[in-house]
Amino acid sequence: MRLENRIALITGAGRGIGRAIAEHYGREGARVAVADLTLESAQEAVDAIEQAGGTAMALAMDVTDEHAVDAGVAAIVEKWGGLDIALANAGIQHIDAVHKLSFSDWRKVMNVHLDGAFLVTRAALKQMYASGGGTMLYMGSVHSLEASPLKAPYVAAKHGMLGLCRAVAKEGAEHGVRSNIICPGFVRTPLVDKQIPEQAKELGMSEEDVISKVMLKNTVDGEFTTVEDVAELAVHLAAFPSAALTGQSIVVSHGWHMQ
Repeated sequence: MRLENRIALITGAGRGIGRAIAEHYGREGARVAVADLTLESAQEAVDAIEQAGGTAMALAMDVTDEHAVDAGVAAIVEKWGGLDIALANAGIQHIDAVHKLSFSDWRKVMNVHLDGAFLVTRAALKQMYASGGGTMLYMGSVHSLEASPLKAPYVAAKHGMLGLCRAVAKEGAEHGVRSNIICPGFVRTPLVDKQIPEQAKELGMSEEDVISKVMLKNTVDGEFTTVEDVAELAVHLAAFPSAALTGQSIVVSHGWHMQ
């Protein structure tokens, strides 16, 4: 097993991509702290991991609350003795043109993605530095590397997470910490399903056209990226054996973005 006896924290892991990664980490031998906004969602993921023979714990964590993040990391260390892997995955979306966008909606998206990533990073690095190393991972997006209309706060936040990832790679190197950001294309999660009718209304087209002519237009095969695709990459990055792979944005998007 590629992550045997490693201790991992994944935020926003009650459903979607985060849950798929948490379950895959469990199958690969990691002890997984599943953090989500509600304890109930986190516990559902923990139950699935344990039923498959893995080890996990549930945490209620609002990633925009620094006390909640610090307390969650402290609980992991108290229970298992350390922290080897942290994945800042929690995220939300808001669809609106920039000239219609309220400041409160802008701040909400930025708070969850960028402020949340910072708070998780800060808490995790303190533990990783003390123990001699670790792996910081971020759930970015193709929108960490390019833009789409109607998603200004999401695009800005995901670009910011790429910058944070690179800064951590530079600072963390002397402490044995690697840092990479996963950049998926469109994955059919509740977050994406919610966008389809919103974009159809804003763009004046059918939901089918949003999928084929907007979301999947630039892929090589017209296919959504799957949660399993992203989870496999997350395992690979966590298990990678050296700092040869750090400070990188790894795209998994059916060829939507090539770099």
